[in-house]
Amino acid sequence: MFKRVVLIVLDGVGCGALPDAEHYGDEGANTLEHVAEQDGQLRLPTLQRLGLGNIVSMPGVPAVDCPAGAWGKMAEQSAGKDSTTGHWEIAGAILDQPFVTFADAFPPEIIRAFTELAGVEPLGNVIASGTEILVELGEEHLRTGRPIVYTSTDSVFQIAAHEELWPPERLYELCRGMRRVLDDWQVGRVIARPFVGDRADNFKRTARRHDFSMQPPAMVLDALTEKDIDVVAVGKIDDIFCSRGIRRHYPTRDNADGMGKIAEALHNLGSGLIFANLIDYDMLYGHRCDVNGFARALERFDQWLSLFLPQLAADDLLLITADHGCDPTTPGTDHSREYVPLLAWHPGLASATELGVRQTFCDIAATLGEIYGVESRCGNSFLSTLTTG
Repeated sequence: MFKRVVLIVLDGVGCGALPDAEHYGDEGANTLEHVAEQDGQLRLPTLQRLGLGNIVSMPGVPAVDCPAGAWGKMAEQSAGKDSTTGHWEIAGAILDQPFVTFADAFPPEIIRAFTELAGVEPLGNVIASGTEILVELGEEHLRTGRPIVYTSTDSVFQIAAHEELWPPERLYELCRGMRRVLDDWQVGRVIARPFVGDRADNFKRTARRHDFSMQPPAMVLDALTEKDIDVVAVGKIDDIFCSRGIRRHYPTRDNADGMGKIAEALHNLGSGLIFANLIDYDMLYGHRCDVNGFARALERFDQWLSLFLPQLAADDLLLITADHGCDPTTPGTDHSREYVPLLAWHPGLASATELGVRQTFCDIAATLGEIYGVESRCGNSFLSTLTTG
C-alpha cells in the first residue's frame, strides 16, 4: 500500500496531561491548548484541516466536521517523559523503569571519572539551563579551560565547552568516554554543548551539539534494516538511536533546516522510512517558557506543511506526532507527561477517520511493521483504518 512513510516528531508538542501526570508533577499540563490560549493569535489552517483541533481544544484552531486526515492521540506506556524514552517507544520499545536523574548534582564517583578522562575537574556540576550556565560560568571556562558540567530534570549529563578551547571532535571524544561510564548509571544521554563567544553577553551555543544515547532495546528499525528497507534519519534521530537501523542521516541546525532536509530526503528516497525530529518547540521555546515563540514555530511548520503535502505521492504516508509535552505555561522548564497528537494523511485517504486514544506510542511501530512486513514487539497497528473506505 505504501512505499514511503514520512514520520515527523514535533519535539515537546503534547496535547494534555496523562492520567498519571500528577506523579510527575504535571497535573493540568496541556502544551498545545495552553500555547493557543496564552498566545491568542495562533492559526494553523493546514493542521486544522488534518484534524488537530479535533484532538485537543485549541483557541484559533477549532475542530472541523470532516477532517482531511486521520486523527487521534497516544498515551505513553514507558516510565518517564524524556525524548529518548518517547522516541524509543515510537519505535516499539517500552521501558519499565525511567532513566536515572540527579536532583542536585552528580555524585563524586561520576565527577572523578570525568576528571580522569578530561584531565581537569569540571566547573558547575549543577542543575541549570543551557543559556544561564554560560552566562554564569562561561568566562571562568575561558580562563581555566575546565569544561562546564550540568544536568536538568531530564536524565542528561551535559558538557559545555568553547570550540576554540575544546574543538568539537575533542569534546565528542570526552562525551564518548562519559557515555561508557554512565551506561552503568542508566543515564539516558550525554550531550556535547559546544559554544562560541568571548564574554558573558555574547556566548552562543553552536549547531555542533551531539547527543550520545544509551543503546536502545530491540525495535522496529532493527527489523527494517534486516529486511534491507531504507531508514533515513533527519535531526537528532540518529543520535537517539545510536545510528542503529539507520542507513542515511541528515543533521539539522533548527526547524527550518529540518523541514528542508525532510523535503530533500523525500526527493532522494525511492522507498522506505523518513524518521524526522523537529527540535525547536522543545529546545528553544518549551524549556525557555516562550509561549509566543512556540506559537510562531507551530505556524511556520503549518505553512511548510501546506507546501509539503502536494509533494507526497499516492503511495506515500505522512505521520505527525510528538515524543512528550513541554508546556511553556507551567511552573519550571521541565518536560511534561502528556498525551501526544497523532495525525495521519495520504493522498488516497477516503474520508475523515478517527484513530481514537491509542494506549501506547508503539502503535506507530506496529503500523510500520505491518506496512513493511516486519514484526513489531508491541502495539496495535492502525493501518487498516487508513486504507478502508
